[in-house]
Amino acid sequence: MQPVDYTTLMATRAELNRDWIPSKIEQVYQRDRFTISLALRTLKAKPWLTICWHPEAARINIGDPPPRVKDTFTFSDQLRHQLKGLALIDIKAIAPWERVLDLQFAQRPGEEPLWHLYVEIMGKYSNVILTDAEQQIITPARQISSAQSSVRPIQTGQRYEVPPALTGTTPKLEESRQRWQERVSLIPGSLKRQLLKSYRGLSPKVAEEIILVAGLSPQQTTDTLQVEHWQELFSYWQKWLMVLDRNQFDPGWLSNGYTVLGWNKIKSVDRVQTLLNRYYTEEVNRQKFKQLHHQLNQKLTNLLKKLNVKANVFRQRLQQSADADRDRSSADLLMAHLHQWQPGMKVISLEDFETGQPIKIKLNPEKNAVQNAQALYKNSQKLKRAKDAVVPLLAEVDAEIHYLVQVQTSLNQLQREQQTTGSSEDLEALEEIKEELIQQNYLTAERQGDSRKVDRDSQPYRYNAPSGCELWIGRNNRQNDLLTFRTAVEYDLWFHTQEIPGSHVLLRLDPGGVASEKDLQFAADIAAYYSQARESEQVPVVYTKPKNVYKPKGSKPGMAIYKQETIIWGRPQVAKEYVGSIDFKD
Repeated sequence: MQPVDYTTLMATRAELNRDWIPSKIEQVYQRDRFTISLALRTLKAKPWLTICWHPEAARINIGDPPPRVKDTFTFSDQLRHQLKGLALIDIKAIAPWERVLDLQFAQRPGEEPLWHLYVEIMGKYSNVILTDAEQQIITPARQISSAQSSVRPIQTGQRYEVPPALTGTTPKLEESRQRWQERVSLIPGSLKRQLLKSYRGLSPKVAEEIILVAGLSPQQTTDTLQVEHWQELFSYWQKWLMVLDRNQFDPGWLSNGYTVLGWNKIKSVDRVQTLLNRYYTEEVNRQKFKQLHHQLNQKLTNLLKKLNVKANVFRQRLQQSADADRDRSSADLLMAHLHQWQPGMKVISLEDFETGQPIKIKLNPEKNAVQNAQALYKNSQKLKRAKDAVVPLLAEVDAEIHYLVQVQTSLNQLQREQQTTGSSEDLEALEEIKEELIQQNYLTAERQGDSRKVDRDSQPYRYNAPSGCELWIGRNNRQNDLLTFRTAVEYDLWFHTQEIPGSHVLLRLDPGGVASEKDLQFAADIAAYYSQARESEQVPVVYTKPKNVYKPKGSKPGMAIYKQETIIWGRPQVAKEYVGSIDFKD
């Protein structure tokens, strides 16, 4: 993940000061343990200012409104108590080349600040600290004790101290090219490394941008550069410093991140705020998705492993219980041929009643014929009782395995889609799966305050069928149930892979509308694609009216039975082309 460097921080500061200062603080909300949002009000708009001290995604920018769930964090309570109703009058850099901003708050613009909110964007050391006008710390986002840091502890009641100054030479516009070149080339080495070692405030990303736009390679060594190379490189070095001096930033997307300098960009963006909000929202969502997906998938894999072991034990018992009829038949033969028994016999061969073929029956030589027959009858009854007990237990385990495989199929589908689209809907759908597993007692609920349910449902995948009607696909069991038993109307058609775990699919038709052959085939292809059989060439898919789909009483989420179905062969490999070419409505 690309960190916010000094250049980016100055870009967002310049834009915030230009567009959103002064503004009134109407609300403070903490999204999670790393992020707060300040509701600003200006004459033009009511934006939310996001301030994040995440170790990998620390930033400050105008962001999305927070979710409508209760805020249970202490830090935001303290900020709300002190800052609500005040004016944000200025955002200053505490010192040149330091990644710390000072947000100043007063009763109204033009007055002396009453409070300072220091936003320190410093990677894993990032922090947000509220102080009063005398620089006394009121509350920090992260308390740092003297045991954790002897250099700079941060605790309530102490005086705020700025971070220790970085070593290295400060970049200056006034520096001559000759002096600059001498400093960079003093020790031969890769160009990028030497720039970073020679000057403070320069990030690896900016150093790489300067080198690339000058037509050089970051790995090129300084002793191989010609005079014209040094001239071109110094020219862009000066342009970078002028951008910072004049606050003339040009945000845009790079092939591997973003830029606020405008060099090497592949797509422009109007505002730095928009750029940062989208990049870090998507990257943090992607990180959260990866962690949660791994957690859930590991849990499901372990559960399925245990259940399959249990199912195999039950099947072995059933196989053993199949001997019940054989023992009873053997006992009947023995009782019918008592006269053939001889004392001390270990095996007796008798003709079967139906086939006439000889059957060998093992005997206990210490028992007579009647006692051996009684033992066979007793064992037959025992095996029969075991069979009666095991059959429902095996059915229950098989149903549980089928359910968990369905959940795991949804997980795998979400992972593939998230890697392609980076959609926040996929993260929401994944969190709904986690909530479902908690409700089904497969996971333990987290501490209150760590898991806060958003008061809205994630949305299904949507595609346009050949005739223009929509196709809705459930991302998880919750959506499958909603689509099938709440959303579907009598005009729609319901699709699902036959006897294969997969998503519920709805072909949404207008009243009186009839699906074309192309629509049916398209829906079948998509249903096959969003199933466990995605890698197959052809997959049987059933479709029927929603009124013919039922939820068994007491069944788990996503489970359904159907009747009056029609079978059509879906082509998941063809659907891959659909997914890549059809507009994705998210």
